[in-house]
Amino acid sequence: MLLLGLTGSIATGKSTVSDILSSPPYNLPVVDADKVARQVVEPGTSGYKQIVSHFRPSTPDLLAPATPETGGEQGRNGKGRPLNRPALGRAVFGAGKEKERKVLNSIVHPAVRREMYKQMLYAYLRGNWAVVLDVPLLFESGWEPLCGTIMVVAVKDAKVQMQRLRARDQHLTEEDAENRVAAQWDVRDKAERCMRRGEKAGVVVWNDGGKEELREEVDRVMGVVRQNHPQWWAWALLLCPPLAAMSGTWSYVRSWWIKREWEREKQLEKAKL
Repeated sequence: MLLLGLTGSIATGKSTVSDILSSPPYNLPVVDADKVARQVVEPGTSGYKQIVSHFRPSTPDLLAPATPETGGEQGRNGKGRPLNRPALGRAVFGAGKEKERKVLNSIVHPAVRREMYKQMLYAYLRGNWAVVLDVPLLFESGWEPLCGTIMVVAVKDAKVQMQRLRARDQHLTEEDAENRVAAQWDVRDKAERCMRRGEKAGVVVWNDGGKEELREEVDRVMGVVRQNHPQWWAWALLLCPPLAAMSGTWSYVRSWWIKREWEREKQLEKAKL
């Protein structure tokens, strides 16, 4: 089974591409890292219990108010009120709160990875030829080596990205929008790194036009992906676990080497400046 890593940047259209891939004619299962991150801290989960145990003594408003909308004292599922995310954010972000942030990450990140692995395994056992790993920070979070192919949704014109962001989040000033884009890794750099993997392991969906143009671009790119990863290969990997292990190991090593060379080149470029 192909692990198709999907990433991009703010306002480049990654979520739209994810929706296209999960719908006909592709119908691919999508493992969404953001959705999983919310699932693993829902009331009743181990992550929720750990967060409440550690943070509630210092954050009295950690849980949402007990209202009819939130299900009262015991929450809608009877396992507790949902987390008050703004309050949790104040508890872990800001000067001098690095320790608390590390505690939260140590609770959430392992739980997210476990759930993502479970969903990937389920897709494999169902015989899917590919599963989409929708991870906004795919390169930064270390998922890259696990992906047989990476798909980056990017724009060639930075002005397009800014226009979309301000149209989507109209409360943002131009400066706010610029700061949000600048806070992330430039999507054109992500596209370049992706293409370094070669056509078999890295494809770019350019999204500078409208929705119809985007769908056509996705169809074009998925034609390349399907050609390089046919259905019969997915069945071969499912029916022959040793072959799947060998294929996965080779993909991991190759991705690790590409990542290492990329980072070395960037360090040399910085040294020359």
